[in-house]
Amino acid sequence: MKHLISAIILTLTLSHLASAQVVEPVKHTTSRQQVTVQVSGVVTRKVTDSGLTYKPTSTGGALVGYRFNINRWLGVEGEYDFFRNSQKYSSTDTSYALRTNVHAATGAVVINIPNPLTKRIKSFASVGGGALLFDPRDTDLIQRQFKSTIVIGGGMDLPITRHIAFRAQAKTFLYKAPDFAVSGLATNKYVQTMVPSAGVVFNF
Repeated sequence: MKHLISAIILTLTLSHLASAQVVEPVKHTTSRQQVTVQVSGVVTRKVTDSGLTYKPTSTGGALVGYRFNINRWLGVEGEYDFFRNSQKYSSTDTSYALRTNVHAATGAVVINIPNPLTKRIKSFASVGGGALLFDPRDTDLIQRQFKSTIVIGGGMDLPITRHIAFRAQAKTFLYKAPDFAVSGLATNKYVQTMVPSAGVVFNF
């Protein structure tokens, strides 16, 4: 009887260890480093000041980013966005459009948020700042201009494999409308540019 009891205890112990080893690989973890490549849309709200309206054209773009997760709740990231559009200014008397390349370099703090519906989808929110560079494309008479920006965003990741996920996100740039040091183009207003995007994430 003692041998039977010992055998049963040994069998249960081995079964428990085996089951623990099976469960461990699927344990929820957060990747330490992430690289993302995405395509985006760019839409800016118009602003008006003293009869002058500023409304850039909507367009598409691309972004790349790197994120370092300090722990499962907190991370930091840097992103670079590129798009082309026209900076359009209009009043009752005239209108002017300047074709530009726009570069945005931003850094942000990322908060990873538990998803109440499913543990499979990982949600996040971010806030940070950086700079936008408006670079005129068709003229050398107007100099390019930097504008500092605040960036606020959020999104979610859907894992595809252990090292690859699909990411959908949206962020907003808040900055002062560019005037290229031309007095007739100054609105002295802050504008919001919305950038929804989607792409892939590589986890390391």
